[in-house]
Parts: sequence; structure tokens; C-alpha cells
Amino acid sequence: MTDNTSSKEKSSSVFTLNDFNSKTNLTEKGQLHDDYNPFEHRDQVKGSSTGGALAHLLKGSLGTGILAMPMAFYNAGLVFGMVFTLIVGILCTHCVHILVRTSQQVCKDTRVTSLGFAETAEKVFELGPKPFRPWSNFAKQFVDCALMATYYAAACVYMVFIATSFHDVINFDLKLDWDIRIYIAFTVIPCLFIGQIRSLKLLVPFSTLANICIVVVFGITLYYMFNDTLDFDRPLVAKVTQIPLFFATVIFAMEGIGAVMPVENSMKKPQQFLGCPGVLNIAMITVVGLYAIIGFFGYVRYGPGVRGSITLNLEKGEALADAAKLLMAIAILFTYGLQFYIPNEILWRKINHKFNEKNHNITQILLRSGIVLISGGIAAAIPNLEPFISLVGAIFFSLLGIFVPSVVETVYLWPNMGRFNWKLVKNIILSILAILALIAGSAASIQEIIQDETNED
Repeated sequence: MTDNTSSKEKSSSVFTLNDFNSKTNLTEKGQLHDDYNPFEHRDQVKGSSTGGALAHLLKGSLGTGILAMPMAFYNAGLVFGMVFTLIVGILCTHCVHILVRTSQQVCKDTRVTSLGFAETAEKVFELGPKPFRPWSNFAKQFVDCALMATYYAAACVYMVFIATSFHDVINFDLKLDWDIRIYIAFTVIPCLFIGQIRSLKLLVPFSTLANICIVVVFGITLYYMFNDTLDFDRPLVAKVTQIPLFFATVIFAMEGIGAVMPVENSMKKPQQFLGCPGVLNIAMITVVGLYAIIGFFGYVRYGPGVRGSITLNLEKGEALADAAKLLMAIAILFTYGLQFYIPNEILWRKINHKFNEKNHNITQILLRSGIVLISGGIAAAIPNLEPFISLVGAIFFSLLGIFVPSVVETVYLWPNMGRFNWKLVKNIILSILAILALIAGSAASIQEIIQDETNED
């Protein structure tokens, strides 16, 4: 999204709640849908292609989390891990489907070209049943704050991951003893430049290169995994106390809900996002398949000795293993732009009116640079951020990825919830699962933080 897009969002206020209420019967509402097609008003010049949208969506879901899938399988067991990785993948895909579909319908209702995640939640409550309307602003602010907290925190972890990868390879190969904070300082430099990119279209080459790097890393990782005898004598189901860590890891790793609406909104042909095969289905089938393969065989190969990132289990000092670690670091660096884009668009939309329009460009440059430097400072001050980010992910991705889409669809469709209210029942079950994942994931993450602190003492 660019400043251009923001101005379009502002224009959405032209269609007021009173305008909508004057068209409450289904016939008139259907006629309104026929008269206005938001897809026809998308930017055909600056918009992203279908291939570019697919690259962004793949990159949004293929981050550092996939490297932790063998550890997730260790916390689940072979059979339990495989089955529930597929189930969580299906649930995440369904929740994205209902969120995007609801957003597209609200765009038709309100005659708006596109709506972001938070704007969709706001409009659904604003135009929904009367008891829910006072909650519209809260819904928007909650989604915005949750997205910013999650993605800014994850951006800090990205810096730590990149720096750690270079630290381990360079220090070992060159016999150096440089502190991790030196590598974090070097990592900040390219992040300052990548963080200035404000268009998803311009980020497409970075996402494409990142995806290529990840494919190569997967190839190398698979080579090492299958280069030795595989031991299938692993627990089929792990201990009950370990299961919450599995769900916390899988949901946080797989859920790219924050990138979905910006990607869909930027497409020249958003009608190709959903459907069969559709951008979303292709991306999620690829993501779930890769997660399942890496998780299953990574655990089979390394067993209880598997580490938080599968690349850390690769041989030290070997050229191919070092290449995998460095390529993954580069892939995450290229992903930083997309990770950084999402919360900055939200923040800028909230504060841009406070600055003179003539100074918007320099203000954005200074703002983005300041946030990158602050992120680097936090990463350097606390190089072990993973447990804290897992906590943020367990809380917000369970809510953003499953709970909010379920609530949004329920409020929008109310009271027409299908035969025997099956959609209502389905969304209640999804909401309960999201709350359980939140509680269990948070408890497991807090326990991990306490253990880390105890070990350091």
C-alpha cells in the first residue's frame, strides 16, 4: 500500500452508515452488489501481478518458523505432529478464506475499493446488528495494535536470527571471537535500506529471491537429513505436557494472516486470490506440505537432539552446511521488508494526518529509520528474544489468525448462519480452539522463559 492507497481508504467515509441502512433489504443489497464491483477500481498500473501476490504470500508464511518444525514434531510425536500440522494448516487456510471473502463483500456493500484487516473488522461491526455497533472502533484498534505488536517483535527476532547465522559461520570458520552484537550492528545497515521500501510491488523481487534461497536451503537440509540412516523409532505421540509447545510453534510459524489483506488489496486481479486453484490455496498447500516434510524427517533424522532451527543441526565447518545457514540468513533479510511493511503501513495510516503533506516523504524516511534503529537496539540489548516472541505469537496469532476471522464472519452474516446455524456452530468451535491455543501456548511460552532465566542464573 502506498500513500495513494491511504487516500482511497479515507474516501470510504463518503458512504456512511445511514446510506447503508437505507438499503437494508436483500433485494436492494443485491442490486448494490451488481452496480459496484470493487475489483474494477483497483490500480492496474501499480498493482501486483498474480505471480507477485503468490510470492509475497509464500514468503509471508515461510519464515524462520519452518526451521523450528522438527522441534515442533519433537513436542508432538511423529503421527500426532503430521496429522495436526495438516489440520492446523486447513484451519488457518479456512480462516483466511472467510476473512478475505467477508472483506470483499463489505467492499461491495460500502462501495469501497479495498479494506485492510482492521478496516474490515471495523466495518463489519459498524454495519452489523445494533448491539455490536459500539464495538466497531475497538475491533479496529485491537487488530491494528495486535498486528503492530506481532510484526515489530518478529522483526527484532529476524535481526537476531540473521546476526546469529553469520556469527556462527564466520566466527567458526575464521576462528574469530566477535560478539553477537557486532553482527547485529552490521545487520541493521541493510535493514535500514530495505525498510524504506513502501510498495509491495517493489518488494516482489526480494520475496522472489528469498523464496529461491529457501528452496536451495531446503534442498541442502533434505540432503543432510537423508544422507545418513533415518531412525523411525521415535514416539508417535509425545507427552501431554509437550503438546502446547507444538501448537504454539505451528500456529506462529504457519500463520501469515497479517500479510494477507495487504497482498490481496495490492493485486490487479484480486478475484484470483480465492477460488480453485487460487493464490491462497496454492500458497497454503505448498506451505503445509513443506512444513510437514521438514518437521517429520527432521525429527526422524535428529531425534531428541534436534535444535530450535534445523540448520543448527547441520555440520559445522562444512561448505554446504555453511552455505545453507548463510542462504537462510539472506532469505530472512530479504523477508524483512515484507515483515516491516505491514506494521509501518498501519502506523503511518494512524499518524500521517499529523504531518504536513509536503513533509510526508522525509517524515517516513526518518520514522522508518528510527524504528529500525530501535529494533536493532532491542535485539542487541536482549539477543535471546525468541521465548518472548513466542509468547506474543501465541497470544496474537491465535487471536488474529483464528478468533478474529471467525467473529468477523459471524457478525457479518448474522442472523443468516446457514441451515441449522452450522456456520455459527463452526465459528464457535474455531473461537474455542483459538482461546485454548492462546492459553496453552502462553503457558508453555512463559514456562520456557522461566526455565531460560533459571538456567542463566
